[in-house]
Amino acid sequence: MRVSDSSRHAAPLRFRPPFPCISQGTRLRILLGQKQAPVESDDSPASAASVEDDCKDRMEKSLESVKRNFDTISTGRANPKMLDRVTVDYYGTPTPLNQMASVTTPESSLVVIQPYDISAIPDIERAILGSDVDITPSNDGKVIRLQVPQLTAERRKEMTKVASKMGEEGKVAIRNVRRDMLKKVEKLADEVGEDGKKDLDDKVQKLTDSFISSVDALLKSKNEELLKV
Repeated sequence: MRVSDSSRHAAPLRFRPPFPCISQGTRLRILLGQKQAPVESDDSPASAASVEDDCKDRMEKSLESVKRNFDTISTGRANPKMLDRVTVDYYGTPTPLNQMASVTTPESSLVVIQPYDISAIPDIERAILGSDVDITPSNDGKVIRLQVPQLTAERRKEMTKVASKMGEEGKVAIRNVRRDMLKKVEKLADEVGEDGKKDLDDKVQKLTDSFISSVDALLKSKNEELLKV
């Protein structure tokens, strides 16, 4: 059988994958009969119980954030947590310092930073100098050392202002949670009735007052620690 010239020179057939207009991952799920995981949404229907639980959970997270921030304030004693808010530009990616190195306090006034990658020492020192730690680092090519100075009376007062600002930011976060929860309660008004809505409003307010009081207690304790000579 003779093959025509046109057939001999025809372009080879190419395999066209099914579902060409969707991503490879979605294509694979369809071929394997898998369903795509549903996307979580904040607009999911709320219930009276979920509003109270969600409110408490989010306010607890805000309170924990305040605690972590207070731990970063220097009190004149070496503390590894004082570096928790330091972020290093590591190969173009902002990376928390405590993920790049071990931080120890072998002495009451000395912080030692052991980078997992010693080539990152210049980046780490640059990040510390650009932070609010207010301590000049030194290194021997292997580890970075921070000599923590004793706080002067003036510096202690400055630190109480920093703590107050952090405390206020925490309160704002808690009040923002209250605002969001009250919006959810409003949407439940038809379901729970006027008395149920008032009950939920009261519960949200009581949680708000409780967590605000906890922030105030933490701030008072931190200020006492800062002003103690």
